[in-house]
Amino acid sequence: MGKYDPTPYQLDLNAIPKIISPTLPGPKSTALHNRAKQHYRGISGQVRLFPVAFEKAQGCMMEDVDGNQYIDFSSGIYVTSLGHCHPKVTEAVVKYAKRLMNCHDFTTEIKTRLLEKMAATLPGDLKCFQLYDCGTAAVEAGLRTCRAATGKHEFLSFFQDFHGKSGHSISLARMTKFSGASREPGFYLMPRPDTYRPLWVDADGVIDTDAYLDFYDKIIKECTTGQIAALVAEPIQGWAGSIMPPDDFFPKLKKFLEERNILFMADEVLTSMGRCGKTLCCEHWDVVPDVVTIGKGFGNGFPVTAMAVREPYADAVDKISASTSYGGNPMACAAALACFEVIEEEGLLEHSMHLEELFKKRMADWTEKYEIVGDTRCKGCLLGIELVKDKVKKTPFDEAGKMVYQKAFAKGLAWVPAGHILRMSPPIVMPDEVAQKGMDIIEEAIFETQKELLG
Repeated sequence: MGKYDPTPYQLDLNAIPKIISPTLPGPKSTALHNRAKQHYRGISGQVRLFPVAFEKAQGCMMEDVDGNQYIDFSSGIYVTSLGHCHPKVTEAVVKYAKRLMNCHDFTTEIKTRLLEKMAATLPGDLKCFQLYDCGTAAVEAGLRTCRAATGKHEFLSFFQDFHGKSGHSISLARMTKFSGASREPGFYLMPRPDTYRPLWVDADGVIDTDAYLDFYDKIIKECTTGQIAALVAEPIQGWAGSIMPPDDFFPKLKKFLEERNILFMADEVLTSMGRCGKTLCCEHWDVVPDVVTIGKGFGNGFPVTAMAVREPYADAVDKISASTSYGGNPMACAAALACFEVIEEEGLLEHSMHLEELFKKRMADWTEKYEIVGDTRCKGCLLGIELVKDKVKKTPFDEAGKMVYQKAFAKGLAWVPAGHILRMSPPIVMPDEVAQKGMDIIEEAIFETQKELLG
């Protein structure tokens, strides 16, 4: 295991962030965005709030078409965990872009090496894999695998989890009128513990995870036919705002499921590959999922994801027509293998946990200092700040969330909004000084927003 060296990722903080445009977004960004939106639809909320056009990036810095330079606190969208254009990953992709781009699911040496690395690195007996090009495809394959492994067809999942944008993955999460006529049959949602907004607490006011499990038992008995193939969950909720469970929840949940012969499928597309300080976030609680999906930081920007399955359920994968057109192509395998190697060689799991302590220390007094900050949370390099109008009622403050996001972006911080919750996912290679500078910008934006909105 290597030791982290900040040298390749240092930024001149006297020069970066660098905002040179008289207005933001700058004139070239505005012109380019206006051209694109004549044809491009479905633009995300973060782009609508700050429609900048990026041109290039390196490490922890991004540059737009106007020459403005930003500290990256988003990693794209939890993707470029090793920083932008990491040389080892780039070289690996280029090598196979020149040699062999695709041969469907035939065996290649680079795929074999990746599979062996995954088997050696992932916890427990997660030794069987299939490769995909997006998180949704991996999740859909995971659901089919759970059905094939158990002979059962129903699924449990949690409020505010996010698992993808196709029929069954949508049915695992919140539906809208645009998602379809209804949820797919056999999909049931339940509340999950949120330490800031608990539904059940014990006599001491501490979140009561046993009460949640008791409720799940009632859901199974009253709402389902008892033919539950799996419970699907994000270890930490990303889209919902970096919502983290109490530490006793997943160990208790895994035991609960085992007692009822229900598989546990963890969607770690967002939380894997060092984002939360471990290869899998579930390792924080010594829990090994039966099926797990991996993505985003898996290829550091190259579209590659995976489904991993414990050995007792390996035969189920052979029953579901698991292969895809692009999954496991040589470029994808080279990128993913390079990511594993970089994380090991540069000691990045340890550095991610080091940054967690830095971020926690920096935010420790924010709920006392700022009237609009209701909660702060962090696991590895996955952070959340919840903004509220009233700390007693915990009323979401969406206006403040938008304003803090825009102010910080205008000061040179590229990051991710989620309504009243601010989401941060800086690259796990980020030096301490750059991380502190990013937090300086966020705190300054919170201070200005509070003063503007509350006086």
